[in-house]
Amino acid sequence: MVKQHFDHVTTWVFDLDNTLYPPKHRLFDQIEVRMTAWVMQALGVGKTEADRLRQHYWDSYGTTLAGLMREHNIDPAPYLTDVHDIDFSGLPRDPELADAIRALPGRRIVYTNACEPYAHRVLEARGLNGLFDAVYGVEHAGFRPKPERAAFEAIFAADGLNPETAAMFEDDPRNLAAPHEMGMKTVHVAPKPLKARHIHHHTDDLASFLARLI
Repeated sequence: MVKQHFDHVTTWVFDLDNTLYPPKHRLFDQIEVRMTAWVMQALGVGKTEADRLRQHYWDSYGTTLAGLMREHNIDPAPYLTDVHDIDFSGLPRDPELADAIRALPGRRIVYTNACEPYAHRVLEARGLNGLFDAVYGVEHAGFRPKPERAAFEAIFAADGLNPETAAMFEDDPRNLAAPHEMGMKTVHVAPKPLKARHIHHHTDDLASFLARLI
């Protein structure tokens, strides 16, 4: 039974985008369009080059923002406000997921590479607001992004959680490596499983998976 692998868990850490909602809703597509537009405006390049740079920074630094900050000294605050100014009308509420999260014993937190205000808007759209003890954005890690271990350490220190009694739910497998090293139980939330030493469990249905742990 999968439940026995989580009996020790007292803190549940959830990524946001494509984790607390399925990627089929394609919310991140809107963000990528705005990211590309921002890169075009900030660096004075065309769309093709902006798309290339956006992906290059994501691959190299963990997020597009991290690349812009390190290579071009971009102010993160206006960027985060602009790229997350999107339409949430296509994001449905999920009462089944809400019930499953509400039933988890211990602390429940959100940790995203996006910003905290955006995270709250996503949670509200999904009907998940009020279920989490804390919501952390990239700003709370000094704008260091996952998958950097230092980013996780900053958030976990601020929260006071013990990684050895915590579980991490995340769609990007890169972002499960550091939590695994720190002693967390790791769950890859994605349509297709990926075999890796740092991934303990996989699910393509977060609500159903959590229901098995209650």
